Amino acid sequence: MKFLLDTHTFIWFVEDDPCLPINVKTTIEDTENEVFISVASLWEISIKLNLGKLHLTSDIEIIFDQIIKNGFLLVPVLPQHIIRLSKLPLIHRDPFDRMIIAQSLSEKMAVIGKDMIFKEYGIKMIWEF
Repeated sequence: MKFLLDTHTFIWFVEDDPCLPINVKTTIEDTENEVFISVASLWEISIKLNLGKLHLTSDIEIIFDQIIKNGFLLVPVLPQHIIRLSKLPLIHRDPFDRMIIAQSLSEKMAVIGKDMIFKEYGIKMIWEF
């Protein structure tokens, strides 16, 4: 199955944060699944670090290296994602989450994350089983 990680899910996974439920960690680690990270998430991490709204236990370079080490695939921001984004209703206002929602819908991927407002866009969410 194809999964797109929400930003907090990616951070919690690579930092081995206990906030990440074990079933979610197992799903991410399952080699039968394709796990994707949006470039928008990397952008969000960078901005929030710069603003002091996010603190990581490792340097950003080490965090980003985890993408390759874990076999995750990057989802670039493509024109079709921006078009989809422009047509989304304003249920959720966070610009990074809205891009993840648009990418999830465009690429037909379930999102692994705890923000259940994503479901209001018709997205399959994975968190607690």
